[in-house]
Amino acid sequence: MQILILYYSKTNNTRKLATEIAKGVEAAGATAILKDTAEVCRDDFRAAAGVIAGSPVYFGVMAAQLKKVFDDMVSLRREMENKVGAAFATGNHHSGGKETTMLSILQCMMIYGMIIVGDPIAASGHYGVACCKEPDESAAADGFKLGERVAKLCAKLA
Repeated sequence: MQILILYYSKTNNTRKLATEIAKGVEAAGATAILKDTAEVCRDDFRAAAGVIAGSPVYFGVMAAQLKKVFDDMVSLRREMENKVGAAFATGNHHSGGKETTMLSILQCMMIYGMIIVGDPIAASGHYGVACCKEPDESAAADGFKLGERVAKLCAKLA
């Protein structure tokens, strides 16, 4: 079972958090497919049992590069229905729009008909995983937990 971890990262902070999420996916027995927005293709979406998408905060929403992927893949909506979706975000300020950025990602997933999950209560029990700048130990652990949660849920739904 494959879980697509899709991200855009200009400073590598979002990529680093994506890597921690991938570790949780792998620990739960699934295969993590880690793709930057420039690398992802339609077959990555089709093959995925779940998608965990992340972005830096850009004016309180996801980066245009990630939004473009969701726009370009919209014809796959019916194929994405009932797959698991989750979000993560990074930002430069402790209160700088990370939750609204995750919500913008989750809105796209809802339009795709995906089953949306936030991070587990053991992480924080909110919209997804977020951190300020580079992920610290706490954010890395929460990312791991999110990846693990999505992979386990995908296995239950299979």
